[in-house]
Amino acid sequence: MSIDHVVDVSRLQFAVTALYHFLFVPLTLGMTWLLVIMEATYVMTGKQVYQDMTRFWGKLFGINFALGVTTGITMEFQFGTNWAYYSHYVGDIFGAPLAIEGLMAFFLESTFIGLFFFGWDRLSRRQHLLVTVLMAVGSNLSALWILIANGWMQNPVGAEFSYHTMRMEMTDFWAVVFNPDAQAKFVHTVSAGYVTGAMFVLSISSWYLLRGRDIEFAGKSFRIAAAFGFASVCSVIVLGDESGYTVGEAQQTKLAAMEAMWHTEPAPAPFNVLAWPNEATMQNDWQLQVPWLMGLIGTRSLSQQIPGIHDIIAVNRARIVSGAQAVTALARLRQQRDDAVALARFNAHKADLGFGLLLKKYTDDVSTATPAMIDAAARDTIPKVAPMFWSFRLMVALGMAMLTLFGLALWASVKGDFARRPRLLKAALYCLPMPWLACEVGWFVAEYGRQPWTIYGVLPTHLSVSTLSVESLYGSLAGFIGFYTVLLCVEMYLMVRFARQGPGSLGTGRYAGDSASLHLAH
Repeated sequence: MSIDHVVDVSRLQFAVTALYHFLFVPLTLGMTWLLVIMEATYVMTGKQVYQDMTRFWGKLFGINFALGVTTGITMEFQFGTNWAYYSHYVGDIFGAPLAIEGLMAFFLESTFIGLFFFGWDRLSRRQHLLVTVLMAVGSNLSALWILIANGWMQNPVGAEFSYHTMRMEMTDFWAVVFNPDAQAKFVHTVSAGYVTGAMFVLSISSWYLLRGRDIEFAGKSFRIAAAFGFASVCSVIVLGDESGYTVGEAQQTKLAAMEAMWHTEPAPAPFNVLAWPNEATMQNDWQLQVPWLMGLIGTRSLSQQIPGIHDIIAVNRARIVSGAQAVTALARLRQQRDDAVALARFNAHKADLGFGLLLKKYTDDVSTATPAMIDAAARDTIPKVAPMFWSFRLMVALGMAMLTLFGLALWASVKGDFARRPRLLKAALYCLPMPWLACEVGWFVAEYGRQPWTIYGVLPTHLSVSTLSVESLYGSLAGFIGFYTVLLCVEMYLMVRFARQGPGSLGTGRYAGDSASLHLAH
């Protein structure tokens, strides 16, 4: 089997595990702050219904959290098993935020989740509210450090290659932490999680209202979810715009692919609302454009140009030629560390070292690379345009649909007549899968758009894999799919079961279907 096949299956395996894991993460992020709002309202008003809301929705949150942790643990092991050279090459940098996440955030989150569930009768109201707040902070800190690590993969600041150790080394920890790409990705991702949590509560509350059960409980849950969801979806849109701007600054290739921008347009560039990208001819067969919009989004100016794919390929080709010189000089330095001529040559071209490594896909000795190989490597720097273009537009369309839904739900909440709007309630129920689909598509755009790099501009994906057999990769892939599917089915079963029971599952005797009430009736 070819190395390309090993790379493809390794990528597929990590993509599958990541996408499965990301089914659980957004709901965890969103539900924690909804629980904080519900419990804070209980502490301020003393109304029992808000405590019941916190405990019931917290039960659904706990199911999701437990299964999310199970799917997430295996991903960190995959860096060592499937991506050994990646772990060696950048492990000192990439591993730092993941270690901090485990020590600071995950332990904090896990500790306070335990206190959240078992501290109701042992802590005062304010103490338990503090526990819930710290649980929410822990979950968001966990997301922060993971996205700092991922943001560095997208925009590798605060590090440089050392020819002494033949690996990347951190030069500025705080540059890694305050990486603009990481910060934009964090706020955009957690806001998407907040939308997911709000939609979850809104949809299930709508189901109760449509059935005419537990009206006060469902109505108050609906109001909180509508307000929180509307604020969150507005944040997603605004912060998504900021994330697009940082992509334009650090990853012009990804931006051009997302917009199917084959040629550099006069500033300010138009925005392709719809188009039909043609990979073979490297142009759009047709397109519907809005003048100026892409230039304003991507550059925040009227005069700065956004490079098109053809120009990006030309620039990358020149960087590959330069990088080949760095790779050749580095090979000489490995043999003789005090070779002054090789060191001077390496320092002159080391900024393009990663681009030179792209040629390793075609030849072991990059000094013998032919023009055809260089052209192929330059073309490789552009991900497939059509998947990027349509995935991004699907994400945006879902965001606009959810903005409309939450806006209508909030307006109906203000007027107080949402319980008498069956069309709105049904729409909220049917829209339940939307935020998950938007999150999955958004993650695809972020990760697929980075190809052919694991570390953008530094380490090509085809050099990052472990020396595994394709058979072992397929076997573990099948195992992961089977195991994760079982976990997903378990979550769906438990979620549906407790959602159908509703707040009656608390056993307080105050709600429909309550086990305590049924026992007394008999």
